[in-house]
Amino acid sequence: MPHPIHPAHSDLPDENVLPAGAAATGVRRSKVRYRILALLAVGTMINYLDRTVLGIAAPQLTRELGINAALMGLMFSVFSWSYVASQIPGGLFLDRFGSKLTYFLSMTFWSLCTLAQGLVHGIAPLFAFRLGLGVAESPCFPTNSRVVATWFPQNERAMATGTYTVGEYIGLAFFSPFLFALMGAFGWRSLFYVVGGVGLVFGLVWWFSYREPRDHPAANAAELDYIEAGGGLTHRKKTPGEAKARSSGFEWRTIGQLLKHRQLTGICLGQFAGNSTLVFFLTWFPTYLATERHMAWLKIGFFAIMPFIAASIGVMFGGTFSDWLLRRGVSPNVARKLPIIAGLLLASTIILANYVESNVIVIVILSVAFFAQGMAALGWTLVSDIAPDGLLGVTGGIFNFAANLAGIITPLAVGLIVAWTGSFVGALVFIGVIALIGALSYIFIVGDIKRIVLAD
Repeated sequence: MPHPIHPAHSDLPDENVLPAGAAATGVRRSKVRYRILALLAVGTMINYLDRTVLGIAAPQLTRELGINAALMGLMFSVFSWSYVASQIPGGLFLDRFGSKLTYFLSMTFWSLCTLAQGLVHGIAPLFAFRLGLGVAESPCFPTNSRVVATWFPQNERAMATGTYTVGEYIGLAFFSPFLFALMGAFGWRSLFYVVGGVGLVFGLVWWFSYREPRDHPAANAAELDYIEAGGGLTHRKKTPGEAKARSSGFEWRTIGQLLKHRQLTGICLGQFAGNSTLVFFLTWFPTYLATERHMAWLKIGFFAIMPFIAASIGVMFGGTFSDWLLRRGVSPNVARKLPIIAGLLLASTIILANYVESNVIVIVILSVAFFAQGMAALGWTLVSDIAPDGLLGVTGGIFNFAANLAGIITPLAVGLIVAWTGSFVGALVFIGVIALIGALSYIFIVGDIKRIVLAD
């Protein structure tokens, strides 16, 4: 009978209990993993600002460059073409060269692509730099997952995943008014200069701050023991010969072997569904408020905050609730899947926005739906739980590949629906139905949450 890979609550490390050796010497456990988590959260916030600032610039940009709704949907989508196509190569690069170098190069190049978008005067260069942005950002979330699996015990990973994931929403929630004001004062190009410049600076901060657990001078033995007791990947560094053997041992058929396991295919479908709601808010949401709800720009800057704040709360609630269940002996099957299923079911209520007149009530409905999508954003925790040993980067790449097909399909579908019907009604129905499909995937396809073991 299949059994969870993780031990029951009584065998999990307790945050408040020091290892025996540490207790004997009176050494307190260091908290370096939370500094590392802060780096991930800031990096993820910048990542999403870079990929979504086009949505804020869209109303001014479309007028200047002469882009209609269908073509704008293509521009939103093109980022995900290269982002999705680069997931598996990015995962292989991560497995070969490690988290520090991969994340530094990724952030540096995606920030340069963002800066360059502010210089364009035509559709073709904008198209090209959006493609480049997708390639450069592709290793970000596999790296996040790898860092969490390295620095955190299993019973803290949902919290850690929720904390860095909240960066997706916090940036837009709290910086949207500033970005709208900046655009009003200096034009849409200023958005790309500012956001891209911040990313370049933070890339240097990452390079000089990040270390693996056993290489970090501030992480003491008590913290390392705690991480390792909970399944953190704090093993010794491989020799160059071992690293080369591990790299050369990869075969493309491994991808097919991984996809035969229902755990991976099921969470991929579920994450695609959750990302469809997320992508709508990251791309078309400001345009929806401006054209469908006829809001003025100052109102848009204010109202746009609410759903993102709600989503931030949803992410933290989902991760904290999942870890709370796990610590109390609830099986990983329930603890990990319940918040995701509940979130996807609740996210489908976005359809109700079609049937109310009040803008305030519309924002409440959209905020509830986005809160729910935030609850469902625990998929990366499951990747850490099911990935075969030594293949976390590739498994994460496959997961992100499938999940971010939503970044290709959803903007195009919404753009075409709006172009054909002149309304967002059908678009919201599309988003709601996809969320329901995602919930069904977690209920009927995913099965037991356990680590995948591949045949030799």
